Amino acid sequence: MHKFDRDDEFLAEELLGYAMARMRRDPPPLDHSETLEALQERAGVSITPEGIGSNAAFFTFSSVLAKACISVDHPRFFAFVPGAPTDASVLFDLVVSASNIYGGSWLEGSGVVYAENEALRWIADIAGFPGEAGGVFVSGGTAGNLSALIAARHRWRERANGKHDTTRGLMIAAYSAHSSVVQAARVMDCDVVRVPYEKYGILTADGLRETLAGLSDRDRDRVFAVVSSGGSTNAGLVDELGQIADVCEEHGIWQHVDGAYGCAALASHKKRPFFSGIEQADSFIVDPHKWLFGPFDCCALIYRDPSVAKRAHTQSAAYLDVLHGEDDGEWNPSDYAHHLSRRARGLPVWFSLATYGTNAYADAIDVTLDVTLAGADRIREAEHLDLILEPELSILLFRRKGWDEKQYDDWCEQMLKRGKAFITPTKWEGETVLRLCIVNPRTTVEDIELVIRELA
Repeated sequence: MHKFDRDDEFLAEELLGYAMARMRRDPPPLDHSETLEALQERAGVSITPEGIGSNAAFFTFSSVLAKACISVDHPRFFAFVPGAPTDASVLFDLVVSASNIYGGSWLEGSGVVYAENEALRWIADIAGFPGEAGGVFVSGGTAGNLSALIAARHRWRERANGKHDTTRGLMIAAYSAHSSVVQAARVMDCDVVRVPYEKYGILTADGLRETLAGLSDRDRDRVFAVVSSGGSTNAGLVDELGQIADVCEEHGIWQHVDGAYGCAALASHKKRPFFSGIEQADSFIVDPHKWLFGPFDCCALIYRDPSVAKRAHTQSAAYLDVLHGEDDGEWNPSDYAHHLSRRARGLPVWFSLATYGTNAYADAIDVTLDVTLAGADRIREAEHLDLILEPELSILLFRRKGWDEKQYDDWCEQMLKRGKAFITPTKWEGETVLRLCIVNPRTTVEDIELVIRELA
């Protein structure tokens, strides 16, 4: 709109001061959401023909809007999947925004693509993927799953030499698969077949074989992908990845591992054996904004053979031809997912890894795992609670004896209103129960003990 001037300097100082003050608060305020009516009354109309000015706009944000957002990085944010970005990643996210770098092509952003690819290489390495593996940072698990499945379908159609160019594809997943898998099928106009429910809903090799055997010849020919879980979002359980990979290889089917939450534990000193066989998969995702201590929004999508994804996703247009000349090591991130324009969202992850080192990441993940196990012990010892299953990763599922769904809802609502914790109920085999997801190294056993006392 105009050149940076003295007024902008004052604004920058105010905004940076706010950011630093927010980061110094340990813990930050938990806060809570507001109703539409309350926000309309307190925030009013801020977009006007003349503008309300930076002071008024910032006051509206800091005094009204920000306080109507629950702090995902609070140590007692246990709902959904929290986040706990490192200070380095948050600060560098400011640099990324100020630099306004286009992260879609090597031509326009070779420096940031190089850095992002270094971070992606570390993630590929902890999964045991080959040296030629590669991928891209996308906005989240939904975008990552969709992009991987588009590549899977593309390979299926390539191999069919035109036979399946207009065939409606079919993918197989467990009942515990994330909702984004079904959403991807809707977007792609594909079918999803669920493997018959087994214990805890995980996908097993036997269940997959049974499902494939039960399909008609025509439907079996339509299968282009199997989606397995590297840590289910609801319970933190890992599918039989290696055995599933063997079945997929037998049938020539792409195996995609959705590890948006759980695959961060690949970096753990303790949990890598739970993911045995992931190195055989064709693709996987993990969200650094969940358990790898990056800011929103960031998902790492890794392909065993990136050339398949490149053929599936590269966009062609006269003005884009300059980006696709001779391949001499150049890497265009936009060629590996369903996007074109993209922010260099992997840079804060790179900066944080470079700053602290990968050992610090492993140690931080192990801290959360230790707290989870100690929390399971405390729940098991509490007479008014039942631990539903032993945690594989960092999710605790348990019940308050004698409670119904309304009692859970009312208690969770009061905990948030009182600023104690943010917890939401979930369903386990049809029953309403409580779920704590622990990915913040600042979460302590004492935080879980507080929850247990509040449930008494």
